Parts: sequence; structure tokens; C-alpha cells
Amino acid sequence: MADKHEQSPKNWTESQVSTWLKSIGVKQQYIEKLYEEEVDGQILLALTEDFLKTKISMKLGPAHLIIQKRDELINSKQKSQEKKNLSGKKPESEQKSNDQKLVQCLPTTSEGPHAPTPERDQDVLKDRKKAQEQCVLTSKEDCRPRPFEQEGVDFIYVKHRVLQPESGAFNLTSPCHEFKSFSVAAALDRTRLQAKFAKEVLRFATGCMNIRTNGTIHFGVMDSKEDAGYVHGEIVGVPVKEKDLYVDALDYIERCISSDSEHVRLCVRPPRFIEVMDRESTEKRYVVEVDIVPSVSIVKSKVYAVRLPNFKESSNKVEFEKEVILRRVGSKTEPVSDKDLSGFYQRVKDRDAQREEAEKSQFLIAPDCCQDLGRKLKMLMASGKKFIEKDKWFILVTNKFEPDHLCNIDWLLNLNTFCVFDFDPDSKISGLCSKYLEHHAANMHSLQSYKISGDMSIKDFTSHLQLFELASWIFCNGRTDFKGSELPCDEMTWIKTKMTLLRDSVSLICKQILPKGTFQVIFLLTSPVEKPLLHTFNEFFTDMEGHEDIICICETQNNFQKWQSFAEGSCGTEAVNNSSVVGMKMSHINSTLQQIQPVKACASKHLPAFVKGTCLLETKEEEQLYSLEILTVDHCDKTSKDFIDEEKENIEKQFYRGGRVSWLNFWLAEHKYVGDVIERDAYQDVSKLLSDALKWNSDQTPVNSINIYHHPGSGGSTVARQVVWNNRKDLRCAVVKPSYSAAIVAQHAVELREYEEKDPQKCLPVLLLIEDSDREYLDDLKYELEVAVNTKKIQYGTLCFILLSCRRSHDPERRCKESPLQNVSVTHKLSDQERRKFAGKREALEERYEAEFILTFVLMSEGFDEKYVQQFVEHLLQGIDRQSVVTHLIQYVALLNTYVQNSFISQSHCEAFLALTIYMERFRQHEFEKALTDQAKLVFLHLRDDKTHIESVRIIHPLVAKEILQQLLGKQQTQSSLALQLLCENVLFEHRFGREEYLSFLRDLFIRRSRKSKGEKYDSFFSPLIEHVCEKEKSPDKAMELLKEAFHHFHEDPFFAQQLARLHYTYEKFEEAKYWAETAAKQQPNNSIILNTKGQVYRKWFQAKCKAIDNDNVPKTAPNIANAMETALKALECFQACGKAADADMENLHSSGFFSEVEVGCSLLKLISSSQVFSNRANGHSECMKYLLTDYIPEDVKDAWEPFHERVKKLHQTMQDALEWISEDLSYFQTDIGLDGEETPESPEEKISHPLKWLAKKSAEYGKYFSETYSTALQGQSIPANLTPFQKRMIIYHLGGGNMTSILFKLSDQSGAVRLLETILSLYPSNPKKAKFGQRDIVNYIMAHLTLNCLSPQNQKVAPLKDLQVLCHQFPSDKRKCLPSALFLLTLLFWPDDHDTNLEKETKYEIVQSAVEHLEKDYWTKMKDIPQRRRRLYTHFFLGSGYGLDKFVHKKKFEKVTKVFSVSEKRMKWFRGEAWKKPEIATMLKQVSGWTVDGVVYLDGPRKKKFNILPLHVPSVPHSNEHITFYLGFTFRGPVACNIVVKK
Repeated sequence: MADKHEQSPKNWTESQVSTWLKSIGVKQQYIEKLYEEEVDGQILLALTEDFLKTKISMKLGPAHLIIQKRDELINSKQKSQEKKNLSGKKPESEQKSNDQKLVQCLPTTSEGPHAPTPERDQDVLKDRKKAQEQCVLTSKEDCRPRPFEQEGVDFIYVKHRVLQPESGAFNLTSPCHEFKSFSVAAALDRTRLQAKFAKEVLRFATGCMNIRTNGTIHFGVMDSKEDAGYVHGEIVGVPVKEKDLYVDALDYIERCISSDSEHVRLCVRPPRFIEVMDRESTEKRYVVEVDIVPSVSIVKSKVYAVRLPNFKESSNKVEFEKEVILRRVGSKTEPVSDKDLSGFYQRVKDRDAQREEAEKSQFLIAPDCCQDLGRKLKMLMASGKKFIEKDKWFILVTNKFEPDHLCNIDWLLNLNTFCVFDFDPDSKISGLCSKYLEHHAANMHSLQSYKISGDMSIKDFTSHLQLFELASWIFCNGRTDFKGSELPCDEMTWIKTKMTLLRDSVSLICKQILPKGTFQVIFLLTSPVEKPLLHTFNEFFTDMEGHEDIICICETQNNFQKWQSFAEGSCGTEAVNNSSVVGMKMSHINSTLQQIQPVKACASKHLPAFVKGTCLLETKEEEQLYSLEILTVDHCDKTSKDFIDEEKENIEKQFYRGGRVSWLNFWLAEHKYVGDVIERDAYQDVSKLLSDALKWNSDQTPVNSINIYHHPGSGGSTVARQVVWNNRKDLRCAVVKPSYSAAIVAQHAVELREYEEKDPQKCLPVLLLIEDSDREYLDDLKYELEVAVNTKKIQYGTLCFILLSCRRSHDPERRCKESPLQNVSVTHKLSDQERRKFAGKREALEERYEAEFILTFVLMSEGFDEKYVQQFVEHLLQGIDRQSVVTHLIQYVALLNTYVQNSFISQSHCEAFLALTIYMERFRQHEFEKALTDQAKLVFLHLRDDKTHIESVRIIHPLVAKEILQQLLGKQQTQSSLALQLLCENVLFEHRFGREEYLSFLRDLFIRRSRKSKGEKYDSFFSPLIEHVCEKEKSPDKAMELLKEAFHHFHEDPFFAQQLARLHYTYEKFEEAKYWAETAAKQQPNNSIILNTKGQVYRKWFQAKCKAIDNDNVPKTAPNIANAMETALKALECFQACGKAADADMENLHSSGFFSEVEVGCSLLKLISSSQVFSNRANGHSECMKYLLTDYIPEDVKDAWEPFHERVKKLHQTMQDALEWISEDLSYFQTDIGLDGEETPESPEEKISHPLKWLAKKSAEYGKYFSETYSTALQGQSIPANLTPFQKRMIIYHLGGGNMTSILFKLSDQSGAVRLLETILSLYPSNPKKAKFGQRDIVNYIMAHLTLNCLSPQNQKVAPLKDLQVLCHQFPSDKRKCLPSALFLLTLLFWPDDHDTNLEKETKYEIVQSAVEHLEKDYWTKMKDIPQRRRRLYTHFFLGSGYGLDKFVHKKKFEKVTKVFSVSEKRMKWFRGEAWKKPEIATMLKQVSGWTVDGVVYLDGPRKKKFNILPLHVPSVPHSNEHITFYLGFTFRGPVACNIVVKK
């Protein structure tokens, strides 16, 4: 028993006090008296001896005993507490073992041991543990007995709950109760058990009948005799193998009662078996109850005697005791003694009269006054508000629905359903699920689906199950219509197998997915309740830490009874009654709830159709297109009138305070409920671009883009949404929801376009609004849509999609200038006309609202004038308490809003931070706002996530955030100290809900660099906060400290270490930089970005060492420069590793390792050749070459450079490999149009801006170091005759002929190019056919001829095409061994001429086709898994109308024609095919003919094998099978077709 009182006596319940009194030997009658007087622990501590004597009429002895023992108890408790405090905390091992005990007493299932718990589940376990400890403390919950003498009641007991103590008769119709634990007897054999049972029943029954009182005897409930750690009245239940044993036991009536046994039969009701629910065990137990009803009509004037049966062990049979007359006295049944007998008989008449009176008055009790259930239901569902919140999630728990219920669930179809725990296995065939699916889309899941693997984040998990897109229908007990489902099982099997799964899924939802207050749980009980449903209540109750958001709706009292008896134990009778609606018909529920739903149930929605009518959009079809928010013709029309009257002010106020414009804002303005939303000038500009795009024109591309660039917070998205809103009746309009892949959005957009249209050729265009996405995503989406349009074979010239993108930018006007036909800008500056509009609107608004409440609008009408914002914030912050916790919160939000785009802090984070313990969910928002100071109320804007509906706060405007940050910090405090404070706020860092978003904002604050391409002011080298700390606060050390702190907080994230390395090398702290780079590389040894940073550390270190040598005029002797060389070689090693890792990475492009390797290599060569060993002698250079290229080692360097001779000697080869790699990469892909920098916080250090130019320069530099003495050729002198092939090759490198890309670059940079190329050619053997050439040499030789021919067509030095073709035969005959550049030349040089014979043509085509086959393979290796639009194929040459080498026209030649356009327009014009139509180009190029089959282009000519040619611009291929002409381009993927035209 001791452990039961571990808790302090102050917290004891009445039952626990009774148990204690019993344990110190107080008489039962006193115990009962104190129990009736409701003496609990607190009262026990306050009792006095006097009180016990006078009020409880206790004798002096027991009263003194109670007080003495109580004082002893208090003293012993205090002592043990002090001991505990002295001994400090429990040793950890003990603590652990206790934790383990606790975990072990969580019920486990048959599924074996649990997997190790990941970190986030630890929190959940702790919470659970806390809740369970509370359960243990209060585990002896009281409960009511089964309603007396009612038929068909579904009732349940819960093990260890406690019934009121046994009682005597008090008004004859209220039953008296007797308890029997029966635990020993229940295990006996049939004869013994029946005898024991009959004896107890008949003793009790005749006792009750003789004094004419109703009674119930309970078997399976602890009576006071047997006390083994139980309390009196505690329910334990008995195992019942056969119920008929008990029923038949009553046949003893006839044997035990001599006269009037049939009376006893009538008054003793058959046994009732009430199931006992046990959360810990799966064994079925019951309480067996027998009701006694001595109606006066049966028992009038009778007294009943009984012979009680007894099983005698000695004789091994049942014997009967002598006849006795029994009666109930208090809570006992006693025989009437002989001396009382005559008096007992005399009083029979009185007792009959009392009984008659009692029976009469029972029927006169007034009926229950009727509750207003309708009002109660509305209040519960709307959390006390007037309407159900649109953004509140609902979780339903249901069992079987009857057909007539299913006709009345419109209210349910109109709820925002998160998930349904459905215990009806037939639900999808004939139940609620089948009905729901007629109107909505939903995902079918089982409890198994909610198992989350350890490495999966909550965000990934929710998107994997699409939890926020579609309702999740969880079949909790099998699903009969589905083969893959487990079979439905009975209650006990369910508890064994599914219980843990249910617990995990409820826990996951309540503890990690939905924060408290964002959802409500409705138990909808439409058929008898089974145990699993009760367990579900228990799980929700535990995990939601209370019942405030749990509602029970039940049509009949019968179904409710069992539920009620179970729930009352957890939260008390009153709470259960207050949160349950019982006895209301489903049809009444339906009509009542529809009155408080903001949108009418099953409202129909329509889309515009091509033939100018409209078509119906089914809700479930709309939900299938979950990545789009579709705008219908009648959007918002079905909003209920009451809702509008109630909410219109708030909706308007929220918008003018700075909230995002909602569709209701436009709708209210359109229907004149509120004033108009101002149209900015940009609205007209966008509308004009849109109407131009909609005019039919044969050059129209299927996907058109219009971009709105806007200053953050200047109303750009309002303009965009206005455009969409006003076009919803003529176009199909939708907003793309964030975080879906371009492929999914494209698929949904195509379905939206063709929805309910007969002919895909004739559909209305779809206007898609994409907000705040990067250029790359837009390109992806455009590409996906174009591919879709092609596959659908939509006729060219049909406009199918318009992408309206709305992006923030710090210089919108510049963007607008770049491409006036596509871009529109919205800035903070207002035009005169806008000023007038804003001033008028402001007057109108200020009449209705205080300026504070329409803040952002007021700032806007002032054009966000800096002075105005400053004064406004000054005024706002007057008298603010800088120490208060709310002010800290404002600072933190301001810091994040200033530096991280679109950042916010979730409301549940704020509540945790303000330490609000909000018990009543109904008033949660109210509590939160009450906790804020006036200033916070004004500057915080409450947002709701569109998808998850989770609430959060941000500052009303980024400029205000910046100003608040400055003014609140003042002169004393710095942003770095604030950032450090924020980082160390563990309450925020560890808070579970919305944790991923919060951590990603925090991470961005420290390491995300700003990018122009993302609409920011400039490209930064570190995160803007870190730059601010280094530059404005002038304390790089502080910045380093910040990042270190962040590194530890973020579990030693390698990317923080990488930033630390960069920061340290920027400030030349190389030792530390090396430490951090190695820390990062240890964790991610194959990450090319981190390896690149590691290389940069050594590179910068090497540069610093060289600078020191130069500045201090240190003589460059071998020992003096050895250290710097060591560092350079280390850098090269890192860059080589980086290059290898980048090559292996299939997802990303990252070539900077190769570029850096070349640059460091060149610097190292410079250092070596300038060292005294080589620079101070006449033959220094040849010595140097000898050292670098042969085994020779000069004496002077032998020891000093001993550790790295081998590595230095490899230098010329590794550098050449890197140059070749870069050259090849640049040969494949388009490099003249820069794409936006990709979004990685750790993008490469030094981006090369003009790679072609860079490569030409570096190749020449590399050649120069290895050919210095022989490069007299440059001065125009004759070349020495005795050069080795290697020396010649190096001179060629120096002159710019070392690789294909450098040679072709001469076409761009033409100064002196002809002479250089002639010199290069003169360095090759005079009879190349005889010379033994390497593959690379042949490629460079042929390329030099081609380039020279392009620059100087009549040049005598150029070899004829025939000779070059012969040279090509030296390429390996096994094409797999050919370099891509060699294969490319084969396709070019062997392209057949018109005058070739048929045989010659066939031979050439075979060579070309075999080369193309291998090029294609190489292309895919090079391409990796990167989207094509990020690596555009580069076309080097086009097939021209000339002969010989003149038939190859280089791309540069017709760039003269297109010089006039800006880069992006040029791309548009080539793309759309406009540029090809220029006559200058038509004369240069040769038209080839071919045909198309199903979108594949074939070339006319080859006889043996069809030659399919890749179209450069897929949409230009006709969809039908046609004869075509096109121009031919040559790329590293093979020939391509441009400007495809169908032959008339």
C-alpha cells in the first residue's frame, strides 16, 4: 500500500484517506462517516480532535489516534523530503532505471521490441511519461455504477476506478450496494462457484426484500475484507468463462427458499455482465451484477426466510444452513435475532406503506428539463465564436454509419477535414467514406501508414502522405474492399495488434504535426461503442493534454452511455456533459451546423469554357489538382451573408494593416460591401501585356510569361492577384501553391486547361500566378508545360498557358528596362495619379479606422518615405519596456524579418517563449493577443499558412522591421549580440511545432548569402548578417564567435564549419580556417563544395605567403619558398579531389575545382620559375624545364624540396588534364547566356564570369611557362628547327592552339588571330599524314584549319577538306576510344556533299551515324541528371551553302545580324524562330529536307539506315506527319535541326 501514498497526503482523494484510516485501525463506521463528509487529503491535514468529537460524534480514543497518526505521517514525509534534498539528485543510473520502468509499463504490443527512438520521439515520450505519471497519481478515479434496472444499456467499467462505498437503504428505490471481489471463487469449479455465488446473491436478495429496498450486488469489486493494495469499491473484474454458470446458479432459489420462492424469482433479476476495460492487459474481465427489485405488489405483507447453500469440503457436496430471516442494516446484511423477531413482523405493514409511497413518488419525478442542444452544438463546434473557423482542422473518429445518417452529412462534407479515424471496415463500400468520396477526394491510409522512419523529417512525412492536401482516411480496423489490408479483428485482438500503432499515429498528429488549438477532434458515435474507440479517446485525451478540443456527438443515449462511463473517469462528469451533444437527430445536427459554416455546404463552382459558357467544377476534381488554388467564376459567391456582416471589417482591416490581399477583399469591393481596392499603374501595364498576349498570332509560343518585379512590401502581389481576379471569367485562373515540383504543377495545369472541354485544340488559356519563386523554377515549369503541349500535339500558334510571375527585387525598374515586353515593375514610389488615389482612399479609411490599424496603407501612401518610417517607429516605441519578454520577441522577429525573406515565427513558438500555458483552447487567440503589449499588437501581423493553417507572426512590413531593429537596439546593443541571444533561446530552438521552418530561418540568418537573382540588392560573400557584423560593427571576431555558436547549436552542421573556414581565410587566419575546413570535410568527404572551400583555404594561404615573400624582399632561395610550395601543392590536391567529387555527383554542376586547379598551378609555376635556382642563370629556363619534365633534380633544391619532387613533376600533366576537361565542358554547353546563380548557401567562392576568355588566357599562360625560350615565334622571327614535339606543343598552347575551345575563341577575339593561326599551323609537321599524331593533336590541327578558314576564307595555308578527311582516318577505329571532339569532327567533315556519288554518300553517312551514336552516349554521361534547360547544348557550326570547308558557317558569323538585341531578347528570338527568317541568314545557310513521324525528325538521304535528327527547339516540330525543310547545326550531341518548316 505504501507506494500508493508516495504522493503527499495533501493530494489524497477521499478513497485514499479511507484506506489510510483503515490501515491505522479506525473502525469502519467512522471511516464511512468521514467518507460521506468528503474528507480528502487537504481536509485531513486541517482536522482537529474537537471537530472529530463534535461533528463526527467520534469517541475520544479514535479521534486522538487519528490526529496523532496524522502528525506522525506529516513529520516522516518532511524528514524524507529533507533527506532527498540533502542527497541531491538521484544518481543517474537510478534515474535511468526509473525511466525504463516507466517505459516498460507502457503497454507493448505483440510487435516485438521498439526500434531505438529518434530524438524527436524522445520529447514525445517525455510528455507521455508526464501524462502517465499524472495518471498514476490520480489513478483511482471515481466512477458511477451502471444505471439501475435499465434494459439495453451499453455500459462499461474501467479497471481500478472506484465505486462509492457500500451503502444501506436510504429511500428504498435508490439501490443499496454490496461488493464482492470474488477473485478466489471465480477460479473454482462449477459446483463450488455456483454454491458460493448463490449464497451471496440470496443472502443479499432476501436482506433487501425483507426491508423492501432495491439493491445491486457487484461481483468483481473490492470489498473491505480483502485489501491487497486495493481500495474499497475498486473495480477489478472477474474472468468469466461461461456466463450460463452464473445464470444457472440462481436455480438454487427453489432449493433454498421453502415458501414463496417464485416471489424471489420475480424480484431477483438475471445477472448482468459488464465488461471491464483494462488499458494494460488484453484479458477479458467482467463485473457480474444482480439487481434486486422487491415491488410492493409482489412482496406485500411477506417476510422471506432462506437456507443458504455451503459447499462442505469434508463431505465434498453442497449442504444447506438452517433457515434464517435476513435484513439489511447499514451496509451489511444481518440475521434478525430471535428477540427482535416479533417486532420485525409487526413492522412489515409500515415497510410496505413506505415502499408503496416510494414507488409512487418515483413516477412523479419531473422529466429532465430540455437542454438547448442546438446552441450547445454551435458553441462547441465554433469554439464559442459565431462561425466555424475556415482554417480550423477537424479530426473525426467514427464507427458504423446507418444509411439514414448518410443522407444528413452535408455539414461534415463542408468541414476542413484533416483525417478520419474510421472503425468501420465497410466504410468505403457502404459507409461514411463512400459518401464522402462522392463529393471530395481523399487518401486511403491504415494505421501502418503513420509509422515515420527515423531519418524522415515531419515536413517530408506530411508531404509524402499529402496530409495537408487531401483528407487522410485511416481505416483503424481493416478495410474489407481492399486486398492489401489486414482483416477486421475483434476487440481483444485489436488491442494486442493495433493499439500501439494507434497510439503512435495520434501522438504524431497531436505532438508534431498540428499544434494545440489548430484542430478539434469530433467523436461521432452513430452505432454501439466498442473498446478500440474508447482507447482512441484515451490517446487523444493524453496527447492533447486535456479535453477542451474534444467533442462527442451522439444520436442516442444508449450509444452514449458506455462512452460516458469511460470518459467521465478521465475528465469528470461535468466536463463530459459539457462537451457532449446527446440525443440530437442527425438531420437536426445537419441543419444546425450549416447555419454556422462560413460557406454554404456543397456550393457549386464554375469555370469559364471555350464556347463562352461555364462548366461545373466538381469539388473532388478540384482537390485532385492540389498544387493549384483554382479561381472559379463564382468564387466567394457562396459565402454566407451572416459571415460577411460579421467579418467584413476584420478582413478589410487585416489587408490595410499589411496582410496579404485575399479573394474576399476583391469580392467585398466588387459587391460594394467595402470601398474599392486601388489599382496601381502597374495593373494597367500587366493587363495590356496580357491582352496583347491573348491576340492570335502565328508566331505565338504556347507558353507565355509576364513578370512583375516589386520592392518587398510594395503591393506587387496585390497587383498580380487583382489581374487574376479580374480575368477569372474569361480565362481559367489559378495560383500555384508553393513547394510542389514543376512536373506536378504542369500536370495539374494541363488537366485544368482541358477540364470538361471536348477538344484539346480549343481550350481557354490558363493564367497561372507564381509568387516568389526563383528563375530556375519558372524555367522548369515552362519547360514542363512546353513538353506537355507538344505531347498533346497542340497546333503551333495556340496560346495555352500564361505564367504571371510575381517576384521581389531591389531594382524592379532595371528589370523592366531589360525586357519591356515581358516585365512590369512595382516600387514604393507612387506616380502622381497613384498619389491622388491613395490620398483619397486614406481619407475614407481614416474616417472609419484609427491610423494604427491601417498602418501599412498609411506608410504606402507616404511612399515609404524613410523619414516617415523613422518617425512612425519612434512614436510607436515611446515608453516601451525594453526588458520585457514581449519586447525581446519583437526584436527577434524584427531581426529575422530584416535578414531573411518571408520569415516568421510560429504562434506556438511565441506562446512557448512567453511561457503562456493556455488551458482553454477556445480562447487561445484571445489569450495570446492579451499577452502582447500595445506596441506588439500594432507591429505584429498574424499570418496563417495556406496549406497547414498554422498561425505565425511577422512584422507588418520589412522596412518597419529594419527600423524597429535599429531603434530598439539603440547605441549600446549590437545586432550580433541579439543574434547570439536568439540562437541561445533554447525554448525557441527546441520547440517542436513548426521546428523545421524556424530552424531553416535561423540557418538562413547565419549562412544564406544574398543573391541579385533572388531579388536582393547585391551578391554577398557571406550572409548579410555576418557581413553587417564584420563591416558595420567592425568585429570579425564577433562574427566568428556567432558562427561557432551556431555550429554547436546546429549539431555540428558541416556547412557552418565551411562558412567558418571561409570567414577565417578572408581575415587571413589560416590555421583556424584549416581546422574548420577539415572539420567540414570530415563529415562530408565527398561534397565538392566543401572540398572546394578546403582548397580555397590553402590557395589563399599560398597567396598570402607569396605576398609576404615579395613584400619583405625575402630572397627566393629554394628553402625560403619551400613552405609556400607545400601549401600550393596541398591546394592542388584539394581541388583535384573536388573535381573528382564534382564529376561523381550526378545531381549538381560544380566545375570550380578545375578552374581553381589551373589558377593555383599557374601561380605555382610562376613561383618556381622565379626562384633563384632558375632565374639567376643564363640557362635557367631550360634547367627549370628539365626539373619539371624529366627525372633531373638540381643540387640546390634536392634537400629543400625533397618531400614534393614527385608532385611538382606531375604538374604539367595534371594542369593539361584540367584544361582539357574545361575545354570539353565548354564545347558541349551554351556559355554565352549566364543563368541565375543557383540557390545554395555554400555556392563556389570565385565564379568565373567569362569562362571562354578565361580558358584562352590560362591556356596561353600554361604554354608560356613551358615554352618561354622558344616562343620567339611571337616576335615574328623564324622558329628554331631543333624543337622537340613537346616544345612545339607548348608553343602551340602559348599561341592559343592548345584546345578546341581556345582555338574557336579566336573567332570572338579576332585581333591578330589570322597570323597566330598561321604560326600555329606552321608548327605542325609539313606532311601530317605521315607523322604519328596523337588524337588531341589531330583535333587541334583540324580545328585550327577550320577556324582559319572562317576568318580568312581564301587563305593559302588552309588545307583542303580531302586532306583533313584523310587525317581523320588516324582516329581509333574503335569509336569507344575516340574523344568527343574527334567524334564531333567526324560528323562535321564527313557530311556528304551534293556532288558526291550515291556510294560516297552512303559511306559518309555511315561514318557520321556511327560517330553520332557514340556522341549521344558521351553526352548523357556529361549531362548527368541535370535538367536540360540548365545545360543548353551549344551549336558550333551550321551547314552553309558553300563547298569544301566553306560549307561550315560558325555561329559567330550570324551573331552580327542579331547584335541589336539584348541577351534575353536574343534568346527569345532564336527560340521563337524569328531570327532565322532574316534574309542575311537565309543566304548563308543551306536548307536540307526531311520528314517527321510522330514528332521525330528524319533526314532525307541515307538509304540503309534512317537518320533521326534532334530538333533544337522541340515545339517547332509539326504534330502531324509532314515533309519538312530545316537548317542543320553541329553540336557535341550530333547534328540538330533548326527552323523546321513544313513544305507547302
